[in-house]
Amino acid sequence: MRVIGLMSGTSYDGIEAAAAGLTLAGDALVMRPMGALSLPYPDGLRGRIAAVLPPADTTAEEVCRLDAEIGHAFAGAAGRAIAELCGGAADLVVSHGQTVYHWVDGGVVRGTLQLGQPAWIAEATGLPVVSDLRSRDVAAGGQGAPLVSMLDTLLLRAREGVPAALNLGGIANVTVVPPERDPVAFDTGPANALLDAAVRHFSGGARDYDEDGRGAAAGQVNRGLLAALLDDPYYRRPAPKSTGKEHFHLPYLLEALAGHPVPSPDDVLATLTRLTAVTVADACRAHGVTELVVSGGGARNPVMTRMIGEELPSVRLLSSDDLGVPSAAKEALAFAVLGFLTVHGLPGQVPSCTGARRGTPLGSLTPGRAPLRLPAPADAAPRTLRVITE
Repeated sequence: MRVIGLMSGTSYDGIEAAAAGLTLAGDALVMRPMGALSLPYPDGLRGRIAAVLPPADTTAEEVCRLDAEIGHAFAGAAGRAIAELCGGAADLVVSHGQTVYHWVDGGVVRGTLQLGQPAWIAEATGLPVVSDLRSRDVAAGGQGAPLVSMLDTLLLRAREGVPAALNLGGIANVTVVPPERDPVAFDTGPANALLDAAVRHFSGGARDYDEDGRGAAAGQVNRGLLAALLDDPYYRRPAPKSTGKEHFHLPYLLEALAGHPVPSPDDVLATLTRLTAVTVADACRAHGVTELVVSGGGARNPVMTRMIGEELPSVRLLSSDDLGVPSAAKEALAFAVLGFLTVHGLPGQVPSCTGARRGTPLGSLTPGRAPLRLPAPADAAPRTLRVITE
C-alpha cells in the first residue's frame, strides 16, 4: 500500500509530506520510504496560526477559517506528494493536521485540537484520509502523545542495550525501548519552542529560528536563568506526560527573564539550548539509555546536538538516517504508519508510552471518491520494522 503522511509540528513552519510503501510480512512491518517534501505554509497563514496559539485569544470564526485554509494547504501538499513521490498513484493519505491546543489539566489530557479539515484533502486527491489521530488515544485515557512512539518501538525493539529515540521538534520527546520491559515515551520539555519564540522576540520578527545554532554558539549559558527554568514542576512529573506551546511560550520565557534578567540575547539562546540538552539528558539517564537515535528539526542544530552529547558522554548518538528513516521526514512517516495500521484494524499506539488503557486504532476516516474498501483486518500487530532503502 502506498501511503502519504502529512505533518505540521509545534513549530508550525509548514507541512512535511512523506510517502512510503507499507506491507505486513509476518511479525514485521516493511517500509520502503519513497521520498519527502517540505512545503512552507502560504504567505500569511503561518502568522495567523501563530496568532491563535496559547496564550492568545481567538474566535470561533478564525478557528473555522483556519481549519479550512490549513485543510486546503494540506490538500495541496498531498497532491504534490502523489505526483512527485508516488508516480501519480497512492492508496491512502494520513494527515496529522496542525495542533493549536493540547488541553492538559493536572497532568491529565482532556482534549487535543488539530486543524486542517480532511474533507478538502479527500476532495482534492480522491483518496481516503485518516485524520485526528490523537483524539482516540486521549479518549482511551492516554496523553495523545508522543504517537511517534509506535514507529520508534518497532524500529528499536531489536537493538542492543537500552536504545531510545529522540525527536527534537518544538517540543522534545523520547521513546525508550528497554529489553524485556514495556517501552516508555514522553515529552521531555521544550526543544525549539522557547528558542524560536526568543529569536522572533529579540529580532522583532525578522528571524524565526536560531539558524545552525549561531546565536547560542555566540552566547554563554546563564546559570541563574537555567536554574529558574529547570525549576518548572513539569520536569519532575512521572511519565507518561505531554506538553506543548500552551505551556512553553513567549510569556512563560519573559516571566522567567523578569526574575533573572539576561542582557545578551545570545546568552538567552545559549541558556535555552542548554535547557533542552539538560532535560533530555535527565530523561535518558533516568531510564538507563545507552544509545540515542536523534531526529527532527533540532537535529539540524549542531549546537543543540553538541550540548546533548556533552550531557550524555557515555551514550552513543546517531541519526535516524543511520537506521534508514530520514530524520526530516520521520514524523510524517510515523503518521503514514499509524494510518496504515488503522485501516488494517490495528492499534496505533503503545499504551505504556501514551498511558492509554488499551491499544486502539487511531483517527477518523474520510472516504475518497471511490466506494470505501478497507483491507482485510490483520491477524496480529507487527513487532518490528524493516526498512528497505534500495
